[in-house]
Amino acid sequence: MALQVRPLAPAVGAEIVDFDLSKDFGDDDFAQIESVFNERGLLLFRKQHLSEQRHIEISQRFGKLQDHVLKPFLIPGYEQTLRITNLLDDEGEPLGIGDAGLFWHSDTSYTQNPCRCSLLYSIEVPAREGERSYGDTLFASLTAAYEALDEATKAQIADLCSEHSYGKHYARMQAAGSKRPDLTEAQKREVPKVVHPLVRPHPITREKALFVNDGYTTHIIGMEERQSDALLKKLVDQTTRPEFTYRHRWNEGDLLIWDNSSTQHLAIADYALPQRRLMHRTTVLAV
Repeated sequence: MALQVRPLAPAVGAEIVDFDLSKDFGDDDFAQIESVFNERGLLLFRKQHLSEQRHIEISQRFGKLQDHVLKPFLIPGYEQTLRITNLLDDEGEPLGIGDAGLFWHSDTSYTQNPCRCSLLYSIEVPAREGERSYGDTLFASLTAAYEALDEATKAQIADLCSEHSYGKHYARMQAAGSKRPDLTEAQKREVPKVVHPLVRPHPITREKALFVNDGYTTHIIGMEERQSDALLKKLVDQTTRPEFTYRHRWNEGDLLIWDNSSTQHLAIADYALPQRRLMHRTTVLAV
């Protein structure tokens, strides 16, 4: 049966309407879902009721799951699921990542083979009495951003590469007041600095994407610092132009699946306890 698909924004995103992921579905349905995903870069499924195990099973349809470096924030018994939350334990320690995604970024662009996709499921959404929900997430199309570049800039960046670093991003978060614990030496070894081309073909569709982001990209290889900073700012600004973006207002039961080769995202932290936010995220490794 053909899926009912509704675009979320002109450049990125699609909602799969009235599809219950808690029930088993066949290869034909998944082939349609995957086709829309590859084309639109972001999928929304509303009003879902997913157990931790079902979340993992759906994620595994897309590929093998990542073991995240932040082991203390994984869900016991479901160690491939990362807890994204501002909730604290009885000692006042964070139960998960409470400040995830506060800079534009593509998940795991700091690895040699960036992950295919991420699946984020909302369980509790922050809200105030009688008001809308808070904690929106913005998404941007990196393929649309590249296509809209002028030909001179495309030629300029065609053979350039940039460095991506998890450690530098982590230090930046801590300097901004994050309560994340220091990375251990073992964790640092898990995430060494890596180099990626500025123009990166999508591993499946082969569409070119402008593969830079404010969160993890540190500098352009072979350029003087001031020149590198200026070009990076120009490219990062290009990726976040309003016409390439979609802003998602969360509801409990939403599942978003995004392509980390063709999109980037940004979390809006406009809430605080006692407004509670709890989400579960899985990450699918590169194909």
